[in-house]
Amino acid sequence: MFDEILQTVKEHLNNNPQISSAIPADKQDAVHNEIAGHITNGLQKDATSQSGFGGLLSSLEQSMAAGGTVTNAIEGGLVGSLASKFGLSPMITGAIAGALPGIIQKYMQQRHGQ
Repeated sequence: MFDEILQTVKEHLNNNPQISSAIPADKQDAVHNEIAGHITNGLQKDATSQSGFGGLLSSLEQSMAAGGTVTNAIEGGLVGSLASKFGLSPMITGAIAGALPGIIQKYMQQRHGQ
C-alpha cells in the first residue's frame, strides 16, 4: 500500500511544477515519503473503522465529495510535519495540502482498477 501511494505522490507532485520546483531537490524524496506516510496512516486508520477496503473506498469517495474528515485529518498533520521537518513555507505546504484530495482520488481509482 505504501509503495503504491508513494508512486502516486511522486507522479502527482512531479506533474505539478509549482509544487515540485518549490521543494529543494535534496529534500524531494524525504518529502514524498513523508506525504505518502501520512496518507497511508490516514487510510489505514479509516480502514479499521470501515468494513475493509470496500467500505474504505466508499467512505473516502463520500468523504472527499463532502470535504471529508479523512482528508482533513491527513492535511492537518501533514502541513505541520512538512513545515517543521523540512522548513517548507506555508505557501508550499498549503499547495501540497491542496493536492491531497487529487492524490488520494488517483490512488483510489488505481485500486478500483485492480
